[in-house]
Amino acid sequence: MSVAAFLGRRRGRRGPDLTDVLTYAYLAVGVVVMFGPVAWLVLSSFKTQSALVEFPPSLLPTAPVTAQVEGYPQPLPLYDVALPDGSTRRMAQVRRVGLEAQMVDPDDPGEVVRVPVADRTEVRAVRFQLENYTEPLRRFNFLTYLKNSVVVTVVATLITLVINSMAAFALAKYRFRGRNAVFLLILATLMIPLSVILVPVYLVIVQVGWVNDLWGVIVPGAATPTGVFLLRQYMLTIPDELLDAARIDGASEWRIYWQVVLPLAAPALAVLAIFSVMWRWNDFLWPLIVLTRSEYFTLQVGLNAFQGELNVQWHYVLAMTVLTLLPITLVFSFLQRFITTGIASTGVKG
Repeated sequence: MSVAAFLGRRRGRRGPDLTDVLTYAYLAVGVVVMFGPVAWLVLSSFKTQSALVEFPPSLLPTAPVTAQVEGYPQPLPLYDVALPDGSTRRMAQVRRVGLEAQMVDPDDPGEVVRVPVADRTEVRAVRFQLENYTEPLRRFNFLTYLKNSVVVTVVATLITLVINSMAAFALAKYRFRGRNAVFLLILATLMIPLSVILVPVYLVIVQVGWVNDLWGVIVPGAATPTGVFLLRQYMLTIPDELLDAARIDGASEWRIYWQVVLPLAAPALAVLAIFSVMWRWNDFLWPLIVLTRSEYFTLQVGLNAFQGELNVQWHYVLAMTVLTLLPITLVFSFLQRFITTGIASTGVKG
């Protein structure tokens, strides 16, 4: 079935039913609520600094239209001026003095006309400020911060998948005394806020010598209770008979874990990979504490320093924020088909 045919389905035979109207209205509101802020962010990243602080704000990036007028070295802004006879005339503003503006005709700039500011309307046009992206890349060490964020995210996600899957495999498929107690203890760590363990973990990192080292950002959060819970619940749905058959064939426990359990748990691993990428990519507080040298900054810490150096020039900050969202969007687009399957299967068996 095509997308148009799917979206065109309706319950009423002769016309749209009330449920059709309510359904599409609900979906439209959901789309606006979910993607409206993202669309606003992307469009605002192409605005100038002055356009961002305008009130009322505009959705599209607009900028004043200017014209080069003979006798004036700088381009002059254009305005539509309401004349006493009711007509409108496009003129260029030379300067503004109080409640009056001095205007000239761009084609015949010999005569200066004084116009009340209330009788003129600024001429604006949609204009995408591409310099918001090119200028920070030249002045801001974006590529270094991007490389650091990619290294931290990829390595930390791989370590998280391996450690959490091994713990989940042991808790799901091995019978030993205290197994449930260990699992409850792991889940109990979810209630411990980050601020409680921040200082002890930092002291450990100092003793190890990982301050101003990417390993100090990668290792402390490698094992996550959320990942252990997610993978353990999913692995409980894998039949024990498959593991027993592999043992009869002479497979070692490591081979069973690597070649039998992990392929079957791929949907849950994909969900955990998405979560891990989001956690590590957006992490700000811990890298801010561990990293003090700019050559080791991740993107989030780099953007914070970038704001301070440029006195919060929001048009640059928004543009760099859009660039930081692209990797997360790509990862989600490739792995999103596993989300429903992975999450729905985590609570099937307890």
